[in-house]
Amino acid sequence: MASQSQGIHQLLQAEKRAKDKVEEAKKRKGKRSRQAKEEAMAETDQFRIQREKEFRMRQSKVMGSQSHLAEEIEEHTAGKMQGLKGSYSMGMDSVITRLLGMVCDIKPEIHVNYRAAN
Repeated sequence: MASQSQGIHQLLQAEKRAKDKVEEAKKRKGKRSRQAKEEAMAETDQFRIQREKEFRMRQSKVMGSQSHLAEEIEEHTAGKMQGLKGSYSMGMDSVITRLLGMVCDIKPEIHVNYRAAN
């Protein structure tokens, strides 16, 4: 019987060692998964920073060219406005003169359909 209790005692000890090894393996697995998660987060942060930097460079390139285009459009518009003002001032005098001539210089005439009453 002593050999049976000794065998049971050895089995219990072996079971306890196996349980300890399983617990230790779980802890190592948890530690590895946390470490992998941290590494993945660091890698994604690095990737995000790189992409944001590229985005900002492209954005500044596009916005810079847009501001240059806006300046060109402003200059072009100002030039056209000056041309239109010049045309207006040149044509204004002749139009006013013709308009006043039509209104003020009236030549009375008898209409062609008028019949004189006897």
